[in-house]
Amino acid sequence: MNKKEAAIAAKIKIVKRNGNQQEFDAEKIKSAIQKSAERVMVELTPEAEDEVVSIVLDFLKNQTTNPEVQQIHNCVEAALEKVNPLVAKSYREYRNYKKEFVHILDKVYKKAQAINYIGDKENSNTDSALVATQRSLVYGSLNKELYRKFFLTTAEVEACEDGYIYVHDMSARRDTMNCCLCDVGAIMKGGFEMGNLWYTEPKTLDTAFDVMGDVVINTAAMQYGGFTVPEVDSILTPYAEKTYRKYYQEYLDIKGEDGDSEGAEAYALKKTHRECEQGYQGIEYKLNSVGSSRGDYPFVTFTFGIDTSRFGRMIAKTILETHQKGQGREGFKKPTLFPKLVFLYDKNLHKEGKELYENFLAAIECSSKTMYPDYLSLTGEGYVPEMYKKYGRVVSPMGCRAFLSPYFERGGFEPADKDDKPIFIGRFNIGAVSLHLPMILAKAREERKDFYEVLDYYLEMIRKIHIRTYKYLGKKKASTNPLAYCEGGFYKGHLKQNDNIEPLLEAATASFGITALNELQVLYNGKSLVEDGAFSLDVMKYINDKIAEFKKEDHILYAIYGTPAENLCGLQVEQFRKKYGIVEGVSSREYVSNSFHCGVWEEITGVQKQDLEERFWDLFRGGRIQYVRYNLNYNKKAMTTYIERAMEKGFYEGVNLSLAYCSNCGHEELDMDTCPKCGSSDLTKIDRMNGYLSYSRVHGDTRLNKAKMAEIAERKSM
Repeated sequence: MNKKEAAIAAKIKIVKRNGNQQEFDAEKIKSAIQKSAERVMVELTPEAEDEVVSIVLDFLKNQTTNPEVQQIHNCVEAALEKVNPLVAKSYREYRNYKKEFVHILDKVYKKAQAINYIGDKENSNTDSALVATQRSLVYGSLNKELYRKFFLTTAEVEACEDGYIYVHDMSARRDTMNCCLCDVGAIMKGGFEMGNLWYTEPKTLDTAFDVMGDVVINTAAMQYGGFTVPEVDSILTPYAEKTYRKYYQEYLDIKGEDGDSEGAEAYALKKTHRECEQGYQGIEYKLNSVGSSRGDYPFVTFTFGIDTSRFGRMIAKTILETHQKGQGREGFKKPTLFPKLVFLYDKNLHKEGKELYENFLAAIECSSKTMYPDYLSLTGEGYVPEMYKKYGRVVSPMGCRAFLSPYFERGGFEPADKDDKPIFIGRFNIGAVSLHLPMILAKAREERKDFYEVLDYYLEMIRKIHIRTYKYLGKKKASTNPLAYCEGGFYKGHLKQNDNIEPLLEAATASFGITALNELQVLYNGKSLVEDGAFSLDVMKYINDKIAEFKKEDHILYAIYGTPAENLCGLQVEQFRKKYGIVEGVSSREYVSNSFHCGVWEEITGVQKQDLEERFWDLFRGGRIQYVRYNLNYNKKAMTTYIERAMEKGFYEGVNLSLAYCSNCGHEELDMDTCPKCGSSDLTKIDRMNGYLSYSRVHGDTRLNKAKMAEIAERKSM
């Protein structure tokens, strides 16, 4: 302010709502309008801020009575209309929240009542009967409303409500980041601090499993989405070596002069194997019974399978054998849901006659009984095998299907030179926003507009949400997730507690999600992806080209993600019907198809499904999985054929069965609804949700929503 304006400001006393008076403060006005500008991605210059303050003072200079707060707001709004109308609109919307606050609380209260007395089935990883989960769900409901009100623009909220886009995990996006490949090994190495306590580096394998479980539970609770511990066998191998040496020496100490190296070897290996078995059992119990502070069981994934060391092989095989046995009392054991297991497949290691063929057979045996592990090709065709064959780096999936784009050690988005290598472990995603393509096509037709023009509008909308998310999260403190940001869990994650996390975000990805590609094709020309697919293919090529432009212009690692619609599969049908009615093959079922997959009801073979979905594989690098239903009654030979075929194609392949266990007598078989031995309907059923497994029945009830249960009932090829 100049001297004249300062003199005017000094005379003004603002009357607050409680009747108290306070001096005019230009900095408060600047702070308020900056927040409004940030919401619409406008950078107000200091000169623009000063101009707003000057206009406000000019409005007030001749006023004979002290202005009230409401009048100041009106003046600021009027000043912004002259300086930047877009920011004025944002400021006005922000102010209106107080009028809507009672409405927001009423919505949250109704949701809380439904959660407390009816339950919630939006997330199959949560048990909404538990008090801790109910509390988390109620908080999430409030956080979702706050996100909609204070982070999204009016146009974005409208697009979400209508159904053209879907912002995933609104309840958590204001707090933290999404899926990750946590560098658990880096955290444990040399020791670390957690909860103001110092953890020394484990000295044995059983302790390593225990500490790793604590790290996973703690860190997974600080994010949302999938939490992957990549190449877990290689992380644990050094601790297995320590355990082996401890028991080897113990044997010699016990036996004294009678001790021999052969006996010590056998004793140490047996003890080390037992520690591995018990350690992994402990991890399974912890991850499936200890809910995180988010109210769910953390969606944890372990990848493994290519460590050729003696103990790397042992750890991988023990994980598979232990998981296959299941958990529970004798006669009633069943497989756990977490961690999701992903077997890293290298044909030079796992084909018959190769070094790790025995472990591949153990994986097949485990899959035939439990569906896990899924299989990730490292030596077929495509992006993931390319990273492995060229750089020796594994691109593990984050959770069920999300993948990171390459980020190079020295060059960032592009390699600095031929020796530069990509980094994947320790990186993460900052969130996904999905397009509903059939809705967008229907809108274009209704408004007589070009489809790609309407698509561009929503792509730009998602782009702006991602950019704001980067800026918003960048201001978060490292203390919000100490193991990740301060103890090395994330790439370059050695910040001080009060540092902003912005430097870590350059290596993060942001996802544009795609659902209902099959329904898009049906709406276009009445044919499914099995019958045609050309239009859907063209659309995905267009989106890929567009996202590549955004990436270059914004310097953000955007990714295209085949959305695993869980609750969304039913919501999108409701939204389509509300706007455009029931269209046969598009909104006539209770659910839309997942990602780029063929309709689950299609009468096609597994080979046909693999070939049909291969067309889209390279267009969904940010998130994809291929799976085939095996109605083969534990036929391991057929399963092996499908998996090896998928590995040659470079797929990330899932095994689909429908597992069922009788809680009354312990009988198990595929896809039963009533126990044939005792007649009980008290069953636990495990089905594939999308890229991961979940309970479709627990003691006769389900944790899945109505639409997903309808989809499961119609499955023939999925």
